[in-house]
Amino acid sequence: MQPIAIPPLAEFATRVFDRTDRTGDCWLWKGHKNAEGYAWTHAAGHHRLVHRFSYEALVGPIPVGFQIDHLCKVRHCVNPAHLEAVTPKVNVQRSTSANRRKTHCPQGHPYDEANTYRPPGRTARACRACRNGKKSIRRNQIGGAK
Repeated sequence: MQPIAIPPLAEFATRVFDRTDRTGDCWLWKGHKNAEGYAWTHAAGHHRLVHRFSYEALVGPIPVGFQIDHLCKVRHCVNPAHLEAVTPKVNVQRSTSANRRKTHCPQGHPYDEANTYRPPGRTARACRACRNGKKSIRRNQIGGAK
């Protein structure tokens, strides 16, 4: 990814900080978020990820080939103290490690031996109850369309 042109700090502060809630430890972006929950804004004719703007303006350039990891795991946080430039491998390892510690799926079902599906050849896991529920809904939708 190519370095982005950063506006002067005063313009950056006006555009970004005025749209950020800095009352807590995380500086939460109040503007647009993409489908994955990352903060973005429109600048220089392009959509820009705000956490990258924040890092480059307040910490320094992002090394070529590096990604910005949210140490707080809050995707729309733009606090440079919560951002670290890391290799893609480290970024994936950190996210995998965080997911490995989860004991329940987002719907509250336990990740235990009986309720955990592991796709062949992958380290990912899925909740069997949720997976079966989705399959049932799809079967009913397909069957009901006849």
